[in-house]
Amino acid sequence: MTLDAMFFAFAVPAVLFAAISKAGFGSGAAFASASILALILEPAQALGVMLPLLMLIDVASLRPYWRKWDWAATKLLILGAVPGILVAIWLYQVANADVFRFLIGAISLLFVGYQAAGAWGLMKPRQTPLGPVAGFISGIVAGFTSFVSHAGGPAVAIYMLSQGVSKTTYQATTVIVFWIVNILKFVPYAFLGIFTWNTLLADLILAPVALIGTWLGVRAHHMVPERLFFALTYTLLVVTGSKLIWDSLDHLWRA
Repeated sequence: MTLDAMFFAFAVPAVLFAAISKAGFGSGAAFASASILALILEPAQALGVMLPLLMLIDVASLRPYWRKWDWAATKLLILGAVPGILVAIWLYQVANADVFRFLIGAISLLFVGYQAAGAWGLMKPRQTPLGPVAGFISGIVAGFTSFVSHAGGPAVAIYMLSQGVSKTTYQATTVIVFWIVNILKFVPYAFLGIFTWNTLLADLILAPVALIGTWLGVRAHHMVPERLFFALTYTLLVVTGSKLIWDSLDHLWRA
């Protein structure tokens, strides 16, 4: 990984986007940052660059939403995330980089497809809240997808939106859940060699960008229409997800 102009041309907007998303609109769209970086980096490098920055964003986002979360849902989701992370650790050790490119791309497109189905009325809103078992399963999926692509947000969103919570309670719950999930991911990332001196140097340089994005996200939470923000998100995810899937399949065919 070379910290050149090309890297920062992708990394700066990716980190800004992640920070604004996590601090202002829930964690569902923040994983677009990993998809963007995976276009120019190996998947492990993209994940390694983003995790410390996501953790910094988590910490910076805690104060505005402190104790505004749904504690029962938080416990269920975190407990479920643990086995999900363990399965992802196993997969990381047996799969190659193209498998992770494909997973990141596929999760990106599935997320957009899920949101489009809801918007077009193909999926009816649930009339009753999902129960504790569904919350635990959502946590498992969130832990797995968060580990392999920093994409745990959609699974959490499915469960939380069924609970009928307010916008701020939803946002606060995603902040505390992913703060803890990202802490749980940090140690295995270190042991698996995902962090390098180059990723840590990139994080030091990009840390101010993450903090600026967090500040913007907290304010955008009350000022920017969600429709506008997520329209941009879906466009980015379709483009980057399609490119990652194409690259992974192309590499496999050539192997």
